[in-house]
Amino acid sequence: MASSPHVDDRPALSAQVTTAPSRLRMIVVLGALVALGPLTIDMYLPALPSIGDELGVSSSVAQLTLTGTLAGLALGQLLVGPLSDSLGRRRPLMAGIVLHMLASLLCMFAPDVVVLGLARSLQGVGAAAAAVVAIAVVGDLFAGNAAATVMSRLMLVLGVAPVLAPSLGAAVLLHASWHWVFAALVVGAGALLLMAVLALPETLPPAHRRPLRVRGIAATYVSLVRDMRFVVLVLVAALGMSGLFAYVSGAAFVLQGRYGLDQQTFALVFGAGAVALIATTQFNVVLLRRFSPQRIMVWALVAASLAGVAFVGLAVAGVGGLAGFLVSVWLILAAMGLVLPNAPAVALSRHHEAAGTAAALLGAAQFGLGAAVAPLVGVLGNDEFALALVMTAGVVVALVALVAARVPQTRADDESADSAVDEVTDEVTADAVAEPA
Repeated sequence: MASSPHVDDRPALSAQVTTAPSRLRMIVVLGALVALGPLTIDMYLPALPSIGDELGVSSSVAQLTLTGTLAGLALGQLLVGPLSDSLGRRRPLMAGIVLHMLASLLCMFAPDVVVLGLARSLQGVGAAAAAVVAIAVVGDLFAGNAAATVMSRLMLVLGVAPVLAPSLGAAVLLHASWHWVFAALVVGAGALLLMAVLALPETLPPAHRRPLRVRGIAATYVSLVRDMRFVVLVLVAALGMSGLFAYVSGAAFVLQGRYGLDQQTFALVFGAGAVALIATTQFNVVLLRRFSPQRIMVWALVAASLAGVAFVGLAVAGVGGLAGFLVSVWLILAAMGLVLPNAPAVALSRHHEAAGTAAALLGAAQFGLGAAVAPLVGVLGNDEFALALVMTAGVVVALVALVAARVPQTRADDESADSAVDEVTDEVTADAVAEPA
C-alpha cells in the first residue's frame, strides 16, 4: 500500500490488532520509555545545590544544565522522529538509550559545569528517542479512541514520574554524592534498553517506511505544518504542557514564599496537584466510551478557562487565600488531564504515514513552548497573579484555537473505516512476520 505524501486518511491498526494482554504489555513498555524523560529532568534536582558548590558556580549557572536537558529533548525529537520513520522504531530507540547511558557516565565524571551541561544536553537527546518512539508506536498500532485510551495510560506515567523522581534522587543523596544520581540513571537506562530489546516489537514494517533524505524529511515537516488542524492540535497539547511548566516553576515561590508552607507541606500540596492531573487522565478512559476525544477536549478547555478567569479574579482582588489558590490550580490541572492525552492522539490520527515525524514535532513543541512560557512567571513577578495569568492565557488560547479550527472526528471513529482497518491490519501483520525482530 503506497503512502500518501501528505495526509494519510487510513486508520492505524487500532485496538483490533492486539489482544488485551498484548495491549497491556505495550502500555507497560511504552510507559517505561516515556518515563525516561521525566526521570532525566527531575531526578538530579535535589543535587543542584551540591553540584554548584563542588563545581564552583552559582545556583543560576548550575540550573542552566537543566535548560540544556530541555533543549536536547526538544531538538532531539526533531532528529529522531524522521529517523524512526525511515529506519523503523527499534534501531533509533536503541541508539538513543545507549547515547543516554554514555552521556550519564560523562555527567558522572564531569570535571566542570561546561562538560556537565554538554552531557546533560546529550542525555536529553537520548531521552528524546525514547519519547518519540513511544508516541510513534501508539500512532502505529492504535487510532481514535483507542489511541486516546493508551495515551491516557501513558499520562499516568508522565504524571507520577516527575513527582517520584526528586524523591529517588534525594534517596541516592542520603547515601552518596551527586555523581551517583547519574550512576542510577545509567542503571535505569540499561534496564530500559533490555526491556525494549526483549519486549518491544518493530511496529513500522518496511513497506511503510520513508526514504531517509534531507529533502524528504524537510518536505514531511512542511506537509505537517501545512495541515492547520494538525498544527492546532499540537498547539493545544503544547499549551497544556506549558501550563504544567508554569505551575512547576512558580508554585514554590507562591506556596513557600507567600503562604509560608514548609518543604514537607509544600511537597504534599504539590503532589496533590499531580494527583488531580493523574486522576482525570485515567477518568478520560471512561469518558472515551461515550464521547469523542475532540468533544472531551473542548469541554475540558471551557472548564479550565472558567477556572482560570476565576483564578485571575481572586489574585487581582487578593481574596480566597491559600484555599482559593489551590482549588483554582487543581481545577485547571484536572482539566488539563483531559486535554493532554487526547490532543496528541487526534493529531497522530491525522498523519499515520509519518507518525514518527509527527510525534517529534509534537514533543518538540511541548518541551519548547513549555520551556519558553514557564520563565514568564518569573518575569511577571513569581507571584499568585503571574501564575494565574500565564496558566489562564494558555488554556484560553488553546480553546479559541481548537474551536476556530473545528477539528473533525478522525476516520478511526467512522464506522465506514472498518474495512480499511482490516486491510491495513492484514498488510502490516504480514510485513511484520516477514521482517526479523
